Amino acid sequence: MKLLYGTGNPAKLSSMKHRLEKLDIELIGLNDIKEKGIEIPEVPEDGNTPLENARQKAIAYYEAFHIPVFSCDSGLYFDNVPDEIQPGVHVRTVNGNCLSDEQMIEYYSGLAKQYGNLTARYKNAICFVMDESHTYEAMEPSMESEKFIITDTPHSSIRKKGFPLDSLSLDIKTNKYYYDLPADRLEQVAVEDGFLMFFKKVLEGK
Repeated sequence: MKLLYGTGNPAKLSSMKHRLEKLDIELIGLNDIKEKGIEIPEVPEDGNTPLENARQKAIAYYEAFHIPVFSCDSGLYFDNVPDEIQPGVHVRTVNGNCLSDEQMIEYYSGLAKQYGNLTARYKNAICFVMDESHTYEAMEPSMESEKFIITDTPHSSIRKKGFPLDSLSLDIKTNKYYYDLPADRLEQVAVEDGFLMFFKKVLEGK
């Protein structure tokens, strides 16, 4: 099955391809559509939850391209900051401004300086529009990340475009940067099972 993943972020597309490699799914992204000279619609993403945003994007892209498409969204939540500065679905948007990767690192490391190391987790959601009559969506605990730490000092050498906060992220069990963990530990903390289970259930008709 060929599916459009409603993202223009190459890192996210690559990560999802890895998550779903056990299934007979060929993924393309919005950049593949754009390369064919097809205009990509602007989607507001003004929902209050990851699922609302995922739904907005998936429906908009299906209406634009009329091919099976899914979109994901996530929200970042901290245990130890006031509600008014919880990022939630607005991870990149602070005071109405969309932050670059480096600006995100600066902002969130500043929060960690102010409040101490931040205990964090991502809540993730997905909406899959197969056709006009079949839409599937989920925002399950199995799609949440493990809790981790956002620290005030970025990793000394590694940055990954599109995932700026990874350079501030520490494994809560070892207090090591994710980038410095052995491969077997990274496999344990990766958020893969929830999305894989979602597509297995959809494709099996459950």
